[in-house]
Parts: sequence; C-alpha cells; structure tokens
Amino acid sequence: MSILGTIMSKVFGHDTPAASPVATDASTTPAAAPASAPAPMSQADVEAILGEMAKQYNHPVNWQSSIVDLMAMLGLDNSLPQRRALAAELGYTGDTSDTATMNIWLHQQVMQKLEENGGVASPDLMA
Repeated sequence: MSILGTIMSKVFGHDTPAASPVATDASTTPAAAPASAPAPMSQADVEAILGEMAKQYNHPVNWQSSIVDLMAMLGLDNSLPQRRALAAELGYTGDTSDTATMNIWLHQQVMQKLEENGGVASPDLMA
C-alpha cells in the first residue's frame, strides 16, 4: 500500500480488510483490497477524527500543521526518507533538501487528499 493509502486507511478506519469488505454477494469470495487509497466514503470530519487520535497519543502533537507529527500520531515512520518517498508519491517537484518547504507542502497535500476522498476539513487545515 502507498504511504498516502496507509494514511487514509488510518484516518478513515480501514486498517483491516474486515473493516471494508469488497464483495456484497455472499456467493462470491471477497476480492483483495486495492493497493491504492481507499474508495471515497461518506463525508468524515477529518479534524474530529484526528483530534480524537491526538487525545489518545502519548504526548502533545501538532498534527494540524506538521506532517512529521501527523505521521507519528498515525503510527507511521516519519523519517526524512519516508517523507521524501511520500513527496515523490504525491508529485513534489521542489528541492527535497529544503525540508521545511517540503514538509509544509506535504501536509497541505495530505489534507487535500483526505478531503478529496470523503473527508471534510476546516479551511485552516487546508492552508
């Protein structure tokens, strides 16, 4: 699964195949889950979901503006190589050595992708 797909699965609660069965006919076997992002779902309040996750995290995180904190809170590797891989996955064309600029761009893109796939986020999260 892609890094973005993993992020969306964690946010929208599709960590396990059982949480989102593909087949609807009992006479067929479930198809394998796609390797990409989950299918769009009904509107989900991204801010509320992530806010609840932050309350359960072991220390305060700034997930609202930090891709590093967001990834850590979701239990993902937030190392520079992983963030560079996410940047490549999302089509970042800037200098990946300028990590501050890349990280801001990554956070904006992840929030946008969450919204495009059924999430609702406040304009503050999209900036």
